[in-house]
Amino acid sequence: MRSLQERGPVAQVRPPHRAPAASRPAGRGRLGLRLVTAGLALAVIAADQATKSLAVADFRHPVHVIGTINFWLTYNSGAAFSLFKGFTLWIVAIGLVLVCVLLAVSRRMRTAPGAVAIGLVLGGALSNLADRLFRPHGGAVIDWIYTRYWPTFNVADACIVIGVILLLWTGWRRAPRPEG
Repeated sequence: MRSLQERGPVAQVRPPHRAPAASRPAGRGRLGLRLVTAGLALAVIAADQATKSLAVADFRHPVHVIGTINFWLTYNSGAAFSLFKGFTLWIVAIGLVLVCVLLAVSRRMRTAPGAVAIGLVLGGALSNLADRLFRPHGGAVIDWIYTRYWPTFNVADACIVIGVILLLWTGWRRAPRPEG
């Protein structure tokens, strides 16, 4: 027994380093985050397509809601803010590339806010692509929410904007801070 004691102090055994609980994926890890992304994307598509169908059926004339908000049916053959009208094939091609990039990024997503952000942007992009490809409006997207201070938009557009802001916020939070 004495020979064991004379060997010197024993180094403390530490568990392997783990990320703080807040940054670890909840549930079953990445599979759970992928399900969040897919579920949210499907919910955005369903909500956007349902509201667009209602807009086509009910908003043939502008409907005042409150303040400067009106429901006013328009068709946007261009990209965001009606830019690039007449370039539907290019817009669809770029949209398909964007969807592929989002799917690739979603596979590496490790945080819940990131998974939500990707789900919002992916759902919005897919729903607007569905308008261009499957609705009989010559490749135009249905927009129906009008304010005087912003171009007419739809649920998919709002989800894309919120998702991009959330992606920027989560990226900014995770960016290394300069010391000083």
